[in-house]
Formats: sequence, C-alpha cells, structure tokens
Amino acid sequence: MARDRFAPDFDPDCGDGVLTNATHDIVIGRWQGLRDLLRVTGADWLARGHRIRLLAQACASTSTAESWLAAEPYSADALVLRAATETARAFNLAIAAGRGTPIDPHRVDTAVTACLQAAEAYLDDPTPWISLISVARLYPSGVRRQELGRWWDELHARDPYSVEGHLQVLHYYSSRWHGSNGLMYDFARDAAGVAPPGSALPVLVQYARVEEYRAAVDAADGDRRASAALGQHWKHDGAVSDVRRTWQRWIVGRSDDTVHPGELRDLNYLAHAACLAGLPEVAVPLLRMLDRRGTRTPWSYTGEAEQQFTKWRKEFRVRA
Repeated sequence: MARDRFAPDFDPDCGDGVLTNATHDIVIGRWQGLRDLLRVTGADWLARGHRIRLLAQACASTSTAESWLAAEPYSADALVLRAATETARAFNLAIAAGRGTPIDPHRVDTAVTACLQAAEAYLDDPTPWISLISVARLYPSGVRRQELGRWWDELHARDPYSVEGHLQVLHYYSSRWHGSNGLMYDFARDAAGVAPPGSALPVLVQYARVEEYRAAVDAADGDRRASAALGQHWKHDGAVSDVRRTWQRWIVGRSDDTVHPGELRDLNYLAHAACLAGLPEVAVPLLRMLDRRGTRTPWSYTGEAEQQFTKWRKEFRVRA
C-alpha cells in the first residue's frame, strides 16, 4: 500500500482546540466563549499568553472585546483581552502604513492606557506587561530606558521565564526597531545564560538570528553580492554552536515530552535553525517532535512555508 503523502499542518491555533472553538465565537460576536476559556485557563501563564495573543488578533477587526467589557466592565479578563486587542490593532495600522511610516501616536497611547488599566485590574497577570512592552515599539523613538526597565521589572516579577515577554524585549532591542544586533544578541544570551535546564529561553538566540537575517535581507534590497553572503548566515561556526547549545539547555533538559501549543512556535524556530545549520543530529529529533505541526514563521522567511517544512523532512529522511 502506498505511503500517505506528507502534508504539514499549519494550524494558526497550534492545535489548541478549545481556543479554536472560542475564536469561532468571535466571528458571530459572542463573547461568552472567550470568558469561559480564560476562566478555565487561569494562571497557566504559558497557555494564557498564547490564547490572549491569538484571541486579540481575531478580535482586532471586531467589536467582540468591547461587547464583553460593556457587559462586564469590571472583568479583569475582559480588560486584559481589550488591552491585547488594542495592541493588535495598533500593529495592524503600522503594517498597513508600511515600514518606517509612523502611525497616529494617539492610537499607541490608547493601547498603552488599556495595558496599564488591565495590569491594575489583574495584578498577578504578566500578559498586560507583555502587551505594553510590545506596543512600545510603535513609538517613533521608543520609550525612555527607565520606563522600559520598569515595565520589564513588572513582567519579570510575575513570569521570569516568559519566552513571549523576553521576545518582545528582543524585538524592541533589534536593529529593525530601537536597538542593534549587538544589543539584541546580548539580551538573548544573557537570558539564555540564567535560564534553568528545560526552559525554552535559550531559543531566544535563534529568534535573534532570524531578526538579524530579516534586517540583512531588507538592507540587501536586490544587491546580489549581499544576498549571496546571506547563505552563510545560518551555517557559520557561531550559528551552529548556538543551535547545539539551545538543544542541550532546552530540549535535553526537558522533563516533559509534551509539546504545548504555546511553545510550538519556539520549537519550530529551533528546528528551522538546525535544518539550515546542517545539523541532522538536532534537526531530525526536533522534526519528529513536531510531526506535522508547523508554524508559518520562521519557515516563511526563507521560502514558502509548506515547501520548506516538507523539504527538510525529506532531506533528513524523517518518516511521517
């Protein structure tokens, strides 16, 4: 009998079925499913952050978050979702305006105010602080170092090993926003260095590698010589060592083999880096862990996502 043809699964909810059900409610304007989902999620910060981020993206083009808040104005969960939704809306405006074109600062101020209100309503939740650090990137000159540092301290006190929280700071420090490659890598390596065994924080270095690549592609802008040099971006000694180091600190140090929806993107970033670094001893077990479960980024940065994901499985002879 012929073997089934491999087809990757790029589920935008990363296999989180209850999140998918709640997202369907948004389409018809029902907010009760969102309330129930966040209530049962509770203080599982990994799952909560994943769900809030994706719910906010779905709510950004609707009035569902506002309908919930109007019905339950003192709901901390509703305030947290509204803050994340305002953040998503601000980023949607920035994307529509085009890179380098500032958006109305009032829209950024609105998101910041919503984040601070949410943080006051749900004192233990790191999620509003993640949204706050994220939207800070949209100010043309960023925010004062002391202010960013204060927001970071609040986040770190609530969830010191939050990959999403660290990732927002990493983006802020990148050369495409308000920093440099050096500052970005320093932050990623410092975070990785203090992470306990089994923590996913070492993968920040792979996120930084992708950010550096994206900035280099933008800078090359059709320059063939510069574009050719990008071929070594993933394969030089430092990049290869970084992949091995993340593998050892994160994957080898894990005590749980389950791949949670909130860490699926992180695992894809490490698998992508291992494939492009030419490290089958790392890439193969990672691709087996993922099975069909891909995330469009980072694969889409180096080609068509489905094609890339499938190509590397075939290259390393990973069976479905």
